[in-house]
Amino acid sequence: MQIQKNQVVSIHYKLNEDTQEGPLIEETFSGEPLTFIFGIGMMLPAFEEHLENKNAGDKFFFTLSPEEAYGPYEEEAVIDIPISNFADESGNVDRTGLVAGSPINMHDDQGRTFMGVIQDVKLESIIVDFNHPLSGRTLHFHGDILEVRPATASELDHGHVHHGGHDHH
Repeated sequence: MQIQKNQVVSIHYKLNEDTQEGPLIEETFSGEPLTFIFGIGMMLPAFEEHLENKNAGDKFFFTLSPEEAYGPYEEEAVIDIPISNFADESGNVDRTGLVAGSPINMHDDQGRTFMGVIQDVKLESIIVDFNHPLSGRTLHFHGDILEVRPATASELDHGHVHHGGHDHH
């Protein structure tokens, strides 16, 4: 069965930076495969374009430029946030969770959530990088297509794969 919209696809892959021999970013061969519903926005569009019409048993090799993947690294997405934004009602700041390298979720005044990583903690402010961790990087994928099957009506309705036939909400 060829990979098409609304099908469940399971793959094992290695993701390297720049080329197949570049630094390893992540891989699934030593664990669970990546399983997703094709064509519903779960994966990068350019990633799916390279898998479309392939079959279980096929191998794949492709490279995505930063523009096809997570975009260029943007210096303006590194924000210096006043420490007062982290104060409680009494004006106290609990600095125990404010550590360089830690992930942080923040909300804007419209209620949107932004995920970032703390780059530096200063006395009066915190530097947070809101770029995607893979932005600005060329991504090389290679792997094996393990399974292709139609998604169930329930999986399509819920927008995710039900492993073992069960919905784990």
